[in-house]
Amino acid sequence: MSTKHAISFDVEEYYQVANLRLNYPKQDWDEIPSRLSIGMEHILSALKKHNARATFFFLGWIAERHPDWVKRCLDAGHEVASHGYDHDFLWDLGPEGVVSDLERTEAALEAAGAPRPRGFRASTFTLTRKTFWAMDILAERGYTYDSSVHPVRHPTYGIADFEPGISVVKTEAGSLVEFPVSTRKIFGRNLPVGGGGYFRLYPGALIRNAVADLDRRGKPACIYLHPWEFDPEQPRAKTSASKAFRHYVGLRKTLPRLEALLSKFEFVGLEESLIASGDLEPR
Repeated sequence: MSTKHAISFDVEEYYQVANLRLNYPKQDWDEIPSRLSIGMEHILSALKKHNARATFFFLGWIAERHPDWVKRCLDAGHEVASHGYDHDFLWDLGPEGVVSDLERTEAALEAAGAPRPRGFRASTFTLTRKTFWAMDILAERGYTYDSSVHPVRHPTYGIADFEPGISVVKTEAGSLVEFPVSTRKIFGRNLPVGGGGYFRLYPGALIRNAVADLDRRGKPACIYLHPWEFDPEQPRAKTSASKAFRHYVGLRKTLPRLEALLSKFEFVGLEESLIASGDLEPR
């Protein structure tokens, strides 16, 4: 039986990303024309073409303003999960703020027609050692899996020594399955190969080989992307060279590389992948 690899999309607008947060203040978001449909159309078409399913981690802010996209994802057989409300970092929210943020997002998703989410991914992978208390909150609220820990060294996020594959986190409120985006061990360090800017920066063959290696071992990969990564014509913000590089590098490569990956391996949503691997009980 083939390995059911996991693919996901963090559903947010281009102006909501961490690298551009100084360019687009939150109070201006409702005045900026949405470009969400550009990326979402490409993504849903590619998934349908290759008979693949995915998890869409929606911001609650997006679900409130674009409930039709939640419905379209559900109608196409995809999973809808939580990405928090408006992309705040966990350490900025604090425990009480995270509870409110989750409540608001859950309400937005359910109002758009989605079932109560079982999965969560924190903004910018900000579930780190200093915010590990968030695991208790997720378990208390009934989440069964998380995909917020990035087992890499990074100046903003990451837990470099965390288990790079699927693991179980035990909390006082119960257990939670952690499904990190994929990495590959090179020279003793975890190289991030699970998506985002790395998906656009690295050679496509490197990403496919990393997934192939996991496939041979019967272990599911976890890949993530964003709708704005399928929109090379998006407005260019004036920001630092490093931030501009991370956000804009290789945008025209995203769609063909996704197509190449979907054509070679079987991809489903995170919940379905975890159930298939025996790491999560069905609903």
